[in-house]
Amino acid sequence: MKSLPTALFTLTNGKSSGRRNVRQLISLVLIVLVFILISSVVFHWIAAHENMVSDNNNNEIKWYDGFYWTMVTMSTLGYGDITFSSPLGKFYSLVVMLFGMLSMFVILPFAFIRFAYEPWMEAQNAARTPRTLPKDTHGHVILTNLDAVSRALIHKLEQYTNPYVLLVSDKDEALRLHDQGFAVAVGDSDDPEAYRNVRVEQSAMVVATGKDEANAHIAFTVRELVDNKVRVVTLAKSEASIDILELAGSKNVIRLGEMMGQFLSRRTIGNDAMAHVIGHFDELLIAEAMVMGTPLVGKTLAECNFREITNTSVVGVWDRGEYKGAGPETKISESTVLVLAGSKEMIQNYNGVFCIYHIEESHVVIIGGGRVGRATARALAKRGLNYKIVEELPSRIRNDKYYVLGSAARLEVLEEAKINEASTVIITTGQDDTNIYLTIYCRKLCPETQIISRANSERNVGTLHRAGADFVASYGSMGANIIFNLLKHSDILMVAEGLNVFRIELPPSLENKSLVESEIRGRTGCSVISIQREVDGRDVHLVHFEPSEVLQKGDELVLIGDIESEEAFIKTFVSS
Repeated sequence: MKSLPTALFTLTNGKSSGRRNVRQLISLVLIVLVFILISSVVFHWIAAHENMVSDNNNNEIKWYDGFYWTMVTMSTLGYGDITFSSPLGKFYSLVVMLFGMLSMFVILPFAFIRFAYEPWMEAQNAARTPRTLPKDTHGHVILTNLDAVSRALIHKLEQYTNPYVLLVSDKDEALRLHDQGFAVAVGDSDDPEAYRNVRVEQSAMVVATGKDEANAHIAFTVRELVDNKVRVVTLAKSEASIDILELAGSKNVIRLGEMMGQFLSRRTIGNDAMAHVIGHFDELLIAEAMVMGTPLVGKTLAECNFREITNTSVVGVWDRGEYKGAGPETKISESTVLVLAGSKEMIQNYNGVFCIYHIEESHVVIIGGGRVGRATARALAKRGLNYKIVEELPSRIRNDKYYVLGSAARLEVLEEAKINEASTVIITTGQDDTNIYLTIYCRKLCPETQIISRANSERNVGTLHRAGADFVASYGSMGANIIFNLLKHSDILMVAEGLNVFRIELPPSLENKSLVESEIRGRTGCSVISIQREVDGRDVHLVHFEPSEVLQKGDELVLIGDIESEEAFIKTFVSS
């Protein structure tokens, strides 16, 4: 009943479609009424011809009997109290019955569907795909595209119960996305009125992840409406677009391809045992270090007195793509990569101890010479690592010294790139199907080689791991984390696909509890790697602490865990 007024309005509103609906409905009603009137007149003419009476009591035919007989015959009820006996009368009865059947099975159903059911459905769909958000909507994120980055960002926003709306131009597409669980609003991304309708002036952020030209249009449109009150975040594929997007009004321009290349290069086995910083939280640095060729190999962390020697903390280890939390009994092998946490001085102290250890010269094969592949090569060059890029499009060849022209699916091309000598193969193409195919192929050719792959869609990350990739970096996850950090003015560091280091204020439920009493790791799967606490008027990061360390009001925890563990922590300690 709530939708009845809306349905009536849809039928009778002042728009041309509403007026046309009314005219068609009136036309059908008039056709039926005219037929009933004519049939009643003809009925009296035939009845007079037959000297018909209404029943066995020889009552005369009244004027209203014509309408009565017509309605009974059209509805096929056939009471039989008034009937024709002549061939003409019977033929006429058939005509009236056929029209009645046509009315019941065609005209009436059509009228019901066209003028009752369809308006009701349109009203329902309009409620599911609004053009205008409520006036009290605020603090929401407005998304203008649905792609891998937006999907991952939506998942993150829902995880932290942050409101959002996805602007969709096509009503049918908006309805389909709503049925999939997305919060949508109908409107064109280049229409100022659409942004007014979704309360852009009360939003926290507008995110544009489409083409550079479209992103510039969106940024300029939003900036004209709200000046600098709302943060506009855009992605940029071309370096030349950065200045244009900033001039258009984008507060943050993200070159995700460049960042992806740097991330892939950090996962590459290098030719030294030094710690390489992958991110930071204020003064707390997160770094990774290879142990190949060092005295640590074959020992546990307890046996090598790691904390005493380096003054850093090992928060976890990688072993052929699998992450494990670190403890005193963690065994170190040739393929182990340490995940370290500490201050700048601590990391420098670690490097001072292990800088003397070098392994043989590394050779890296990069498959794909697009934006991500070239960014990966530049990052590897800064580390002094040798590389070859395999690319099948001649237009992408920049320097023959570093490129091999041809398809990576051909063995002779990979052999020319010296894949048999490679310590690492990095697959950077923009097609997940191609990346899976090449991962399977390279793993078959080089069982012991480190394989790093890019994924565009999060759902293909697991498939790439099963195909043989040691590390997988998702384009969508990386972009979502960066944008979410800008929204929350906080840090979520993606150590690897599905594994994040994140910071969160100490929930009240954990105040005055020790780490062992809180059972954070046992209940959520997250590990505390640092406690940020105010000491003598300044914030410090406690990296070395005992399980008996008591958590205090005002502390901030830096934790490491996968997506499921992060969600479990929020549900267990924050949302409860």
